[in-house]
Amino acid sequence: MAGMATAGAEPGAARAVAVLLHGRGQSPDFMREAVVGRLAVDGVHYLMPAAAGSSWYEAKAVDPLNEETETQLRAALAQLEDALEAARTTCPGLPLILVGFSQGACLIIEHLMRGGTADAAAALTGCRVGAASDDLPRADLRDMPVYLTNGDEDPWIPVWAYQKSVGDFVAAGARVRCDILPGRPHEISAVEIAVLDRLIADLAGGTPPLGGAT
Repeated sequence: MAGMATAGAEPGAARAVAVLLHGRGQSPDFMREAVVGRLAVDGVHYLMPAAAGSSWYEAKAVDPLNEETETQLRAALAQLEDALEAARTTCPGLPLILVGFSQGACLIIEHLMRGGTADAAAALTGCRVGAASDDLPRADLRDMPVYLTNGDEDPWIPVWAYQKSVGDFVAAGARVRCDILPGRPHEISAVEIAVLDRLIADLAGGTPPLGGAT
């Protein structure tokens, strides 16, 4: 792993732990400024891994999967697993949420759809990695709270690809909130931060996020 940044509450004072994944061409500093610095919820320890070369994989999200992309994707997923292990070791027993933007959101989606775990997830502007014709795996995500967003004309994540991901999560049994934001540039909006803030606060406070049963 290229590096790991941390922020938020000290592990001993935390009520929840979050792993945040940046997008292509970004770094943990982006997630610190665009997400952590805008959240009101307290008592959360944040871990932010850095992709080598500022990119988790080289292909565009909707390019057909080939051997090279699959190899790079598996390596990126292994980095994510290392970050999750660090989160669970640092903050044992605390609820864990995954948050990603753009390419980081795509990586979180693939982590979950390939059998990876978390207590909740927010994929802000993301989709499945692969073309519409690719036969992509889909895990059982029954009752997992997942927040999925996209802009209506995002330059990197087509609406059709985002909607396909939403459909996969619904079919997998996840408890989904999905927001398509009209006119939103390729960035994280105030609306997304507000929903994410409530989701993390519920998770940290022991309230089932996104309207789950107690």
